[in-house]
Amino acid sequence: MTTHEADTPVSPEVRAAYAYLGAVTERSTAQVWDLVDAVGPLEAAARIRSGRVDDEVAGQTAARRHRVDPRELAERAAEVGARLLVPGDPGWPAVALEPLDRPRRLRRGGTGGVETALRPFGLWWRGPAHPADVLERSVAVVGTRAPTAYGRAVTADLSAGVAVEGFTVISGGAFGIDAAAHRAVLGAGGTTVAILAGGVDRLYPRGNEALLGAVAETGAVVSDQPPGTGVTRYRFLDRNRLIAALTPATLVVEAAARSGALSTATWARVLGRPVGVVPGPITSVSSVGTHLLARERDATLVTRTADLVELAGSMGETAVPPSGGATSWDGLDDTTRRVLEALPTTGGAAPAEVAASAGIAPGITRAVLGRLLGAGVVSRGPQGWRRTGDGGQQLTLPAT
Repeated sequence: MTTHEADTPVSPEVRAAYAYLGAVTERSTAQVWDLVDAVGPLEAAARIRSGRVDDEVAGQTAARRHRVDPRELAERAAEVGARLLVPGDPGWPAVALEPLDRPRRLRRGGTGGVETALRPFGLWWRGPAHPADVLERSVAVVGTRAPTAYGRAVTADLSAGVAVEGFTVISGGAFGIDAAAHRAVLGAGGTTVAILAGGVDRLYPRGNEALLGAVAETGAVVSDQPPGTGVTRYRFLDRNRLIAALTPATLVVEAAARSGALSTATWARVLGRPVGVVPGPITSVSSVGTHLLARERDATLVTRTADLVELAGSMGETAVPPSGGATSWDGLDDTTRRVLEALPTTGGAAPAEVAASAGIAPGITRAVLGRLLGAGVVSRGPQGWRRTGDGGQQLTLPAT
């Protein structure tokens, strides 16, 4: 339980009704929401349980109407320190979720298929972070489950950077880019939230259980699926709508041509939220999807923390420029500056990845890295090369 829950005006009976409504169908439907809007959650739950509903609602709820026990769901949630956030609670993200209340059409891959989803009846919330404190100033960072070292380094750099600027980083807890984003924010002492496709009592994937546990200890792990629910492919797709809806902007770091991250970006676009992408090497299959978003869907290119702050922050907001003495990058030649800008500030990157990002020949890149290492503005560790100083020294490369 959080300290905020004691202030909630929602009665236990209404909360139990929302728990029932959120579990009695696989996903929230227009017909069930129409019933709730007409008679309220308590009466709607009572009518569904007793079968006093029209044929459409009966068909959607028949399989579970006698199986869902709100008390059991609440007990499961309590075992892991979670609670159910519902409409009327302090911090319920009504404005963020409102667009989901209008069924939206998502066409996939030119097949003409249509998928609709509505706002959830509740959010199972596991963690000390209060929704009102962490969702308003936030950004989603998503991407492939099989990132390159470049993708991991850029994710760590941008996620830690925007966390330092006071943003919550929201992602899906998956392997790859999601995990890199969560880890970077935890390492920077920031707040991160993971949106799951299954119950908050079944941290998935199992390989990220320790990471998600750490997220739940300092931020929050959230799901619209009731406790005890496992994951399925379509639940991941439904989960993506929440990631897009709960944040003012979405950043896709790396994504193949067919990627779940593109689903999140599509939802963000449908909901009228800005989408940013990190450019990658044109030869990398992991960047095909991000380049498609930039070319065909007007996604914004993001290459530094200031870009991401501008994308997700208030109008006109940019990251505070780094403070320091009189040194700057102004005196550096273009080659050195490009290599410095291609280096992450956390994690590390291989020389070939730095070269590809900077657009500088690998041999010249290695020479620049050696000179920068001697100047003390970069370091080389087990994860690769990273930037450690402000790069303000007057460094030049010999003519080539």
